Amino acid sequence: MEYKRSSALFAEASKVIPGGVNSPVRAFKGVGGTPIFVKEAKGAYLFDEDGNKYIDYINSWGPMILGHAYEPVVNAVIERAKKGTSFGTPTELETKIAELAVSMVPNIDKIRFVNSGTEACMSAIRLARGYTKRDKIIKFSGCYHGHSDSFLIAAGSGLSTFGVPNSPGVTQGTAKDTLLARFNDIDNVKSIFEANKNEIAAIIVEPVPGNMGCIPPKSGFLNELREVCIANETLLIFDEVMTGFRLAKGGVQELYGVEADLVCFGKVIGGGLPVGAFAGKEEIMDYLAPLGPVYQAGTLSGNPLAMAAGYEMLKALNADVEIYNRLEEKTAYLEKGIRNVLTKNNVLYTVNRVGSMISIHFDKNPVIDFDTAKNGDNQQFKDFFHNLLKEGIYIAPSAYETWFITDALSYEDLDKTILAIDKVTQN
Repeated sequence: MEYKRSSALFAEASKVIPGGVNSPVRAFKGVGGTPIFVKEAKGAYLFDEDGNKYIDYINSWGPMILGHAYEPVVNAVIERAKKGTSFGTPTELETKIAELAVSMVPNIDKIRFVNSGTEACMSAIRLARGYTKRDKIIKFSGCYHGHSDSFLIAAGSGLSTFGVPNSPGVTQGTAKDTLLARFNDIDNVKSIFEANKNEIAAIIVEPVPGNMGCIPPKSGFLNELREVCIANETLLIFDEVMTGFRLAKGGVQELYGVEADLVCFGKVIGGGLPVGAFAGKEEIMDYLAPLGPVYQAGTLSGNPLAMAAGYEMLKALNADVEIYNRLEEKTAYLEKGIRNVLTKNNVLYTVNRVGSMISIHFDKNPVIDFDTAKNGDNQQFKDFFHNLLKEGIYIAPSAYETWFITDALSYEDLDKTILAIDKVTQN
């Protein structure tokens, strides 16, 4: 494949955009080379500026659960735009999507829409601190909750790609209130509570992390987090920006039967447009202004274009009783094929999967947390990434990201992917 047009566009972008990109992982720093510039997408495929076609396993980092340019979403956005793109006032559509989301997700009474997953997590933390009147939070190494200051401490994903565990610009004062725990290690969590009695406002966790690859929670781990939070009068926040409406209609709370106090959403809930949301029980959510003292606001929150896209997406997922079964079956088929060819080719690997999230780690040992995720062979991943790209398979340009499966993928696409992985991993 040739990338002449993409290379030229990247050179132009680098003159006016820091690093040539508006989100760091896109720059291919973790894998080397020049990023491809996408011209358009449809269904399961990306088409770049050089005319190359790719089977897409990023899917805008998760939201394209029904495929790119999903017609009901596109039509809803077009029709909504004809009536105005932003008002700065309430609209009926905000209530309709809120009612639908609350009906789909267990254990939430109210929801507030914002503009990104980062904003949702940031707002949920502020609400938790205000509600509990405590300052400290626990986050897990390798879990990424956006680029708000409180979260840029051992945040996995893009920061790991660049080898930067803590971003300059985050103050020591902020860092001291963020306590780091090891994912899947409940004893470590309990020891942190012992050392910080009556000081912890919340635990925030990706219940199925996707920013150190896909990491399944150990059996009982999420339930134990719930019990620890109850015992310490601490709020449990599930960051379901990736997993919400993807792993199940009701997300991880439904999938694992564990109740969180607050849940953060993004990705799927916006149908591909910039949307985030956070939700919870009425007594907690009513602590937000204008009812309560915790302030949170946004001019474009509840933007009619984003609400129109998200409403159509959630309606489609809510109406399709087989959607999650199909996603499970397709991803399981892909997992089996990947395991077969990597084993045949004597590759040292671990494959992790939960539902339609899957990742390959080039290490034979179990990958259960950030430390074990870092043990993978990064050079092997770089070669794997670029060789798959040449075969028309687009995966995340980072060893620390999950793949996201879309229902638009055909079994022919999956077979082509498996054959490509077979080809690029043969000695």
